[in-house]
Amino acid sequence: MKGYVVCVYKSISSEKKLKEYAVMARAAVEKYKGKFLVRGGKSKINEGESSPRTVVIEFSSFDEANNFYNSEEYQKAHSILENHAIRQHQTIEGI
Repeated sequence: MKGYVVCVYKSISSEKKLKEYAVMARAAVEKYKGKFLVRGGKSKINEGESSPRTVVIEFSSFDEANNFYNSEEYQKAHSILENHAIRQHQTIEGI
């Protein structure tokens, strides 16, 4: 079964840091053969609170999605956002 990384941003305080993060995170996604399904873009809130950005990445498996998240490459990227973004980040097993 495929694995998905779903990241819903609550707030972003530095677009500059977000761009730095995105460059490094993309390299890690590519290394683990992930595929971006959603990366920002137009959205409409139907229920709940609005979010400035949502990202969904597909991986070949739940384990591979977790390997990506725990990788040294992604964790370096992740550290760039510290104190610059609040988000919910989860790995979900597909059907």
